[in-house]
Amino acid sequence: MKKLNLPTKITIARIFLAVALVIGLVVFYLLDQFGVFYVREANLWMQAGSGSKISVNYLMLIFLGVFLLASLSDFLYGYLARKNNQVTDLGKFLDPLADKMLIDSLMIFLSFNFVSLDGDAKFPFFCVIIMTIRDLIVDGMRLMAARKNVVVAANIYGKLKTVTQMAAIVVVLLNGFPFSFFDNNRLPYLHVSDWLCYIATFFSVFSGVIYMKENMHIFGGKNNE
Repeated sequence: MKKLNLPTKITIARIFLAVALVIGLVVFYLLDQFGVFYVREANLWMQAGSGSKISVNYLMLIFLGVFLLASLSDFLYGYLARKNNQVTDLGKFLDPLADKMLIDSLMIFLSFNFVSLDGDAKFPFFCVIIMTIRDLIVDGMRLMAARKNVVVAANIYGKLKTVTQMAAIVVVLLNGFPFSFFDNNRLPYLHVSDWLCYIATFFSVFSGVIYMKENMHIFGGKNNE
């Protein structure tokens, strides 16, 4: 068995961080729903300009730190793999898997209602559904391309999708902070955190359409087996 190179080890570490993050969010959600005292008392309250109060939960800050660490490891993997020419088949398989585990699972959990978060910034559920369907379609095309030994290149719009998703996740984890200082009294689904989710959804759909348009040829011809 070949020894794992450094980029692949970083990707595996990102998978473990994603699993730990999901487990932590599940535990936090359950404790929050059952009204456990220290979850409610972990809120840092701040006075908004409109006179209303906004809050950021200390436990969410821990999740944010883990998420940022995992996100940075993603960029580090890509940099080292390209710089040292250490792109492997295992890395190609694990890297998108780690991304899905990290980003998609977080978006799903952040679409739930956390009672203790005043203002309740969250991912609109319909955005999560649209982006999940897009990922399933694109992953299906990648599988088909792999079976035909066809190499499909990533596009810049896919990178924008990932960056905007990460930005939206960061703001939602912070319960809309710092934008909640001036938009806390806006109508539901019109907060800055919501608009970031809409932008991420747009780039997700747009990059998916471009990806399908550029790779429709994989549906034709025979498998190279």
